[in-house]
Amino acid sequence: MSEPRISRLPLEGNEPAVQAVFDRFRKERGNVPNMFRVVGHREEHLATMIRHFGTVMRRGSVAPALKEMLSVRVSALNGCDY
Repeated sequence: MSEPRISRLPLEGNEPAVQAVFDRFRKERGNVPNMFRVVGHREEHLATMIRHFGTVMRRGSVAPALKEMLSVRVSALNGCDY
């Protein structure tokens, strides 16, 4: 895989609001998805993305586990480092 054009933030030492999101992800999921580590460069974008992600993953008729599996599969098909 090639290097991303926009760097991923480290898992520690970020601005307080960004770090709080990362800490919550690590507690709930055991990791911080790379897309959030990239978007975290802009705190306001991260906040918007978190709200959107929550709506997409928690609402609707498709089970959250299936949504997660689809995300992983699509990322793999596109050569993304999910």
